[in-house]
Amino acid sequence: MNLELDHIFILVKPKAKVADLLLSLGMKESISRDHQGQGTSNRRFEFSNGMIEFLWIRDEEEAKNGPGRDLLFSERAESQLSSPFGIILNRKDNVHIEMPFYGWKYQPDYFKPPMAFHVGMNSSNLLEPLCFYVPFIEPFERKIEKGIFKSISNVKIYTTTENTSGVLDVAHRADRLSIANGDQHLMEITFDENQRGLTKDFRPDIPLVIYW
Repeated sequence: MNLELDHIFILVKPKAKVADLLLSLGMKESISRDHQGQGTSNRRFEFSNGMIEFLWIRDEEEAKNGPGRDLLFSERAESQLSSPFGIILNRKDNVHIEMPFYGWKYQPDYFKPPMAFHVGMNSSNLLEPLCFYVPFIEPFERKIEKGIFKSISNVKIYTTTENTSGVLDVAHRADRLSIANGDQHLMEITFDENQRGLTKDFRPDIPLVIYW
């Protein structure tokens, strides 16, 4: 399949203070931004082949009534049963492909048309991660300075629904990403093939475990 993981996000409480836990391990924070029309803001950590994004509701009214209302960010943030995760995929090479799963076009205010997301039809299922395909992003490698965490080897996301949608079946086959059923929403990220043999479990602060 000509798909790979571009980045993932985790929906967290306002200001994403939990992101400081990653700073304490030596991860380097990138620039942050507000998502106009979507009602969200973020904190980001970039690596050579991907990114971790911590997302929170900045403007409840905008999140519920703006162009991004059908992403149901507010509803996800209000329910502890909902998946707090998002998956963003792009193609592995410059060969254009058809939309990889059934979905709908999301034209955010912070992108100039015709740049738009393709959002998976599972977006209304709060038990599953949000899935995005970005057709206008071509493969590239980020320039990362020397540090402990250089590249994302794999991301594994656990969802509490037993019968996952066709959207997640497609996402599961993308490079560096796997989806599994679990008894709780959880994300596991392996950096640099786990060369150091170290592990950090951020629960209960974040549903995240990392290996490096």
